[in-house]
Amino acid sequence: QVQLVESGGGSVQSGGSLRLSCAASTYAYSSRCMGWFRQAAGQEREVVAVIESDGRPSYAGSVRGRFTISQDNAINTLYLQMNSLQPEDTAMYYCAQAPSMIRAGCLWDSGYWGKGTQVTVSS
Repeated sequence: QVQLVESGGGSVQSGGSLRLSCAASTYAYSSRCMGWFRQAAGQEREVVAVIESDGRPSYAGSVRGRFTISQDNAINTLYLQMNSLQPEDTAMYYCAQAPSMIRAGCLWDSGYWGKGTQVTVSS
């Protein structure tokens, strides 16, 4: 059983920065699919930043240029550096690992998920 534990969330003012971490007990899959998602109150979960099955990072348009996804395989940890935070970034942030299939890419709904860390940005 894979455990993913997010940390680093908190409350910041607009324009501030946070660095989220996701510590994994192990890598469950041979795929490279790991990523960050978020869900604001009353809204659906959305992609924030992911590492695709080909190893390339991909970002939501709303965070591109402000957020950076990275990983340290030596310690099984995924990071999300968030700069220039805005109130619309307020949400619960989740990390995930996922299997992948050729032509289908990362299968996030079939993967493992953490319990989330709350990020609140005030104006």
